[in-house]
Amino acid sequence: MKIWANTRCNRVVRVIGLVVLLSMLTGVPGRAAVPADWTAAQKPFAIGDNLYYVGSRDLAAYLVVTPKGNILINANLASSPGQIRASVRELGFHWKDTRILLLSQPHYDHAAGAARVVRETGARLMVMDGDAQAVESGDAHDFGGPGLLPYAPVHVDSILHDGESVHLGGVTLVAHKTAGHSRGCTTWTMITRIAGRPEPVVIVGGYAPLDSYRLVATPGYPASYPGIAADFASTFRTLHELPCQVFLGAHGSYFGMQAKLERLPIEGQRVWIDPEGYQALIREAQRNVEQRIREQEQARK
Repeated sequence: MKIWANTRCNRVVRVIGLVVLLSMLTGVPGRAAVPADWTAAQKPFAIGDNLYYVGSRDLAAYLVVTPKGNILINANLASSPGQIRASVRELGFHWKDTRILLLSQPHYDHAAGAARVVRETGARLMVMDGDAQAVESGDAHDFGGPGLLPYAPVHVDSILHDGESVHLGGVTLVAHKTAGHSRGCTTWTMITRIAGRPEPVVIVGGYAPLDSYRLVATPGYPASYPGIAADFASTFRTLHELPCQVFLGAHGSYFGMQAKLERLPIEGQRVWIDPEGYQALIREAQRNVEQRIREQEQARK
């Protein structure tokens, strides 16, 4: 079993750090600052009997199909809805059948397209408490700082709470508050059938602090938000305990998507069943955060 966690976690943090640096140097949130895999086309594919991937090569978006309409998880960049819409149509579904929009986190790479998705589909936007204000302000006041680019604000129709369920057409998704990466970072769970068997799905919302985050208060420099270290600790407890067979995430790189797609023609949809990879990611991410806390505590002393 390959251990993806350390390289994947560090890669995502480095990439976002590069975006921050470029936007600060240029003063413009230019398209050049966006990693190519965030916009590169990805052929949509089925994960289970009612769950489909409709995102780019790395920015994940998922379509949950029900008899009463569909649920979209993540709207991604401001430029992403057209790409997501094309993927939905390529799979044979209707964009206007999107009834609910959910988010993994409020940062621009997952939420900037939300206003356009809502405008085009009329979907109800449902966001975890802790993230709703950031979404409604276009992330302008998020604790991550100016490097997290602003986007068009959008009204949140329903504020979710930890453990709350979202129901549509006989399908249930559960919102787990896995805060730290954002105040209301959300990991979604559901059941899908793969090869005729019901399998528990975990879609990880985020697990790593950005370079700008302060997990420990030091003289003159408060923590990024009160309780951020405790939130990360709670998040890892939650993630370790979630039943997981189908391992997914807000970025394809979280779960080694491209490598698994190469194996898909041979292994079929069961390639997405990866409980060992899921636990390895969480263990390594937890070690990284605990090390970061120790380093910041030492600096304070």
